[in-house]
Amino acid sequence: MLSIIIQLFITFFKIGLFGFGGGYAMLSMIQYEVVEAHKWLSVKEFTDIVAISQSTPGPIAINSATYIGYTATDGNIWGSVVATFAVCLPSIIIMLIICRFFLAFRKNKYLSAALSGMTPAAIGLIAAAALMLMNNNNFTDYKSVIICIISFVLAYFFKIGIVKIIFLAGIFGYILF
Repeated sequence: MLSIIIQLFITFFKIGLFGFGGGYAMLSMIQYEVVEAHKWLSVKEFTDIVAISQSTPGPIAINSATYIGYTATDGNIWGSVVATFAVCLPSIIIMLIICRFFLAFRKNKYLSAALSGMTPAAIGLIAAAALMLMNNNNFTDYKSVIICIISFVLAYFFKIGIVKIIFLAGIFGYILF
């Protein structure tokens, strides 16, 4: 049990440390680590975790870490605590360092260039997460594809709020499936 908790800490610390771009950008890293590298979850279980993490309050990476920690340790609450703490710890450390030195370096051209370079990388990671979730587990038939397309159209063209779209997609998914 202790070895799994240590592995959880190292894995989620690494995800938190290199997960630029937020929770959605971290999804591909989380999926690789928990499904392929450690085999704590199956692809189907991971897909379910992503859906649950999106529909519950809070950041998706933290919600995912909490559930994965619980699942990987066979229902031990300490797995959740360690995974959640580990995914948050790098951000806390980085923010403390940045707050300490930001005022002195805020007009530094190298810092501005580095931050500008991270933006396309974060967009690429988010796109990779979206492509990763487009698999047979999520799109089992035409109904799933139709819900996805309608959700995109409502958000992009009609500017309907994401919370409303998630709610409507959940209702239609419940009715159709």
